[in-house]
Order: sequence, then structure tokens, then C-alpha cells
Amino acid sequence: MKVNIHTHHPKNDELTLSTIGIHPYDSEGAGTDSIFAIERAVAGHDAVGEIGLDFVCSADKAHQSLIFQAQLEVAQKAGKGVVLHCVKAFEKVMDILKNYSLKFVIFHGFIGSVEQAKRATDRGYFLSFGERTFRSPKSIEAMKATPTELLFLETDDSAVSIDQIYSQASDILGIPQIILEDITNENFKKICG
Repeated sequence: MKVNIHTHHPKNDELTLSTIGIHPYDSEGAGTDSIFAIERAVAGHDAVGEIGLDFVCSADKAHQSLIFQAQLEVAQKAGKGVVLHCVKAFEKVMDILKNYSLKFVIFHGFIGSVEQAKRATDRGYFLSFGERTFRSPKSIEAMKATPTELLFLETDDSAVSIDQIYSQASDILGIPQIILEDITNENFKKICG
């Protein structure tokens, strides 16, 4: 089975994380009751996600930050990892994360620079790459710079199959697809096994 670490269209023949969380887009309507609901339900999930900061969307940045930190607290207390959404907020996300001890951290849909990739992986954070990666030379270089033991692939909300993502990543990384599948399977076992 192939790992598809983050997808909006889960399939029975793919390994993916079960997550619960408040997306930055939805943070304005979230409060204490929302956080309590996540606390009550988190035990039945692999991770808290998709959470984070999006400084392009219209949601208030300060409130996004409060909701993000409250969810990181939930994940830490529950011994769970997190799946992050991070848009134009890398510095702030990295600054906040240093205050938490989490089972794992995955930057999903990573489209940052090589330097950002290195800073994240130096902390042991995983980076996940998907369809948008292949449209950006900067993101392709970031994927190449990511240690394979911290690499995941995903479809997110794309209609492209995970097999197509693996095929493209395999070509770019110069790793046979079957080996790349084995690598992400081992990474999945590290975080869920």
C-alpha cells in the first residue's frame, strides 16, 4: 500500500492519517467549545490536523495563532503529532512550534524554499509534497534537499492520483518508485507504528 499522508479523498488501498483539527480558514468561528470537542475526540485519531497559520486568508492572524496554539497544546497532552497548514507564515509557525514537544510534525503541501526545508528537517519535522510541488522549481529543490527519512507524499485535495505523485517524485529524486514507496512506508511506521 502506498502512503498518501494527507488527502481529502481517502482510498482503502492507501495509508493515510486520521486527523481532527480546526483549519486556519475556520479559526474565526472557533473558540473554547471547539477546542474541547477536539480534546474529547483526539484519542480516536492519529494526529491533530490540518492546523496552522495562513497569512493569506482573511481570518484574523492573532486569532489563528491562538487557535493554533490551543490545538498544539491538545496534541502535546494527548501524545499526538500534527499535520500543518502553513501559508506565508513559516517564521511564525517555527517560532510557535519550538514551545511544544510533539510526537511528530508534518508540514503538508510544503512549497517553501530549500532553506526553510532545511530548518524544518533540522528539527526532525517531516515535509510532505504534492501536485503543487511540481509546478515550482523552488519546491522541487526543497524536495530534493529533504532527507528521505523525513519525506512524505500526498494528494491533498487534488484529483491527481497518489501513483502519479510517486512517479513524478521518483523521477525528480532519482529513486526507483518501489524504493520511494518503501521509504514512505517506513516513515509512516515511525509515526504510527
